[in-house]
Amino acid sequence: MTATQTGLLTGLALGLAVAFGGFGAFLAVFVLGALGLLAGRVLDGKLDVSQLLGRDRG
Repeated sequence: MTATQTGLLTGLALGLAVAFGGFGAFLAVFVLGALGLLAGRVLDGKLDVSQLLGRDRG
């Protein structure tokens, strides 16, 4: 899946959250989506968590 497709699906999900759940649902979807993105990047090896936590590997 390309970044464009991912962005489109994210926008659609956030739009549906606003349309049917209001602003609170929008915020919940946005925060959970951001956490999912971070978890995915860590699992793919594209984000080094030790840099964020101030720990050095070597």
